Amino acid sequence: MSDSIIFPRSSKDEIDGLPYFLRMCHKVRLHVAGELHQDYHKNLGKALDLYTCQLLKIEYADLVEFISQKNVDDQAVLDWAYSTGEKPESPQKDWWCSFARNLGFRDHLSERLADRKQTAGLAHRDDIRTFFDFMDAEEGR
Repeated sequence: MSDSIIFPRSSKDEIDGLPYFLRMCHKVRLHVAGELHQDYHKNLGKALDLYTCQLLKIEYADLVEFISQKNVDDQAVLDWAYSTGEKPESPQKDWWCSFARNLGFRDHLSERLADRKQTAGLAHRDDIRTFFDFMDAEEGR
């Protein structure tokens, strides 16, 4: 990817023990501002965005609307998600966090991860074992 792209924050960044939520909120803000690179548009509301919304029992479109219409920080968005949907507790939260952090490692998406690494010129990187690792590497983290 180009150096001129504003990358969303890392999937590994957490709030209330949840990975990925901060990245999803950042992608929404970048998209609303017209600053999200086209490469990210095809997965808006899909894949990990969808899985995160399913965990919280909220609709992605409602999340986008809330972020778009309010000048709120990430904690306020998470509080809204918990009050609108559901705040996951253990063991559901623990299972989901493990699933998200390990997506692509010896699972149904391992081949897809290998293909993405190859396409990005990162096939030689044995340290990239999950999609979280891949996103960070592709974005220069």
